Amino acid sequence: MTTLTIVANILANEDKIELVKAELIKLIDITRAEKGCINYDLHQDNENPAHFTFYENWETRELWQTHMGNTHLAEYMAATDGAVAQFTLSEMTKIG
Repeated sequence: MTTLTIVANILANEDKIELVKAELIKLIDITRAEKGCINYDLHQDNENPAHFTFYENWETRELWQTHMGNTHLAEYMAATDGAVAQFTLSEMTKIG
């Protein structure tokens, strides 16, 4: 079975870094407990503290899609409305 790797990049507005960071941290434990989550790791850029990256691995795309529809992500979106300057997400497959 091929796992799904997700790389999500979040760029917070300069005046909202701590808010976004706190809200992202709230997602970690609840997501790691979800069915299909292999790892869910949050990183903060050493040069640009407004840049956060989630590196995630999921057993299947379907289980990741279930995660994406969960209430805690909707709550994160509501809490950070207007605080995120940019968001990009890549669905990837490990090849080596």
